[in-house]
Amino acid sequence: MADRPDLAVQLDLQPHPEGGWYRQTWASPVSVTLPDGRVRPTATLIYFLLPAGESSAWHRVSSDEVWLAHEGTVTVELGGSGDSPDEAAPRRMVVGPGSGQGLVEAGVWQRTVVSGDDALVSCLVSPGFDFADFELA
Repeated sequence: MADRPDLAVQLDLQPHPEGGWYRQTWASPVSVTLPDGRVRPTATLIYFLLPAGESSAWHRVSSDEVWLAHEGTVTVELGGSGDSPDEAAPRRMVVGPGSGQGLVEAGVWQRTVVSGDDALVSCLVSPGFDFADFELA
């Protein structure tokens, strides 16, 4: 991991399969049973670092995500909830200082783009994130 950014080292972030760097920082001690019988924490929280000029791969999860900015600004491209992302006309959501927070609804294709400076965000996922609920395009 020679190319691991300094902030990733400081925060003990690991490579994320979609791109960027992450670490789960919290999982609710309260669980919920989903309609299909799977059990998840009611919510989880991660740090997600995306270095300048990079983007994540198109992906979706089966839970809602609330994005909160710490440093830098990201644009989250939303590609609909079809069988594959609509890359031709994505909706865009900017998350950064002064822009508040952003919501990605469950099952919506998304990718994150950063320009200029590295960006550090947190993602609160509810019901809690599990890689079993994660799909790469």
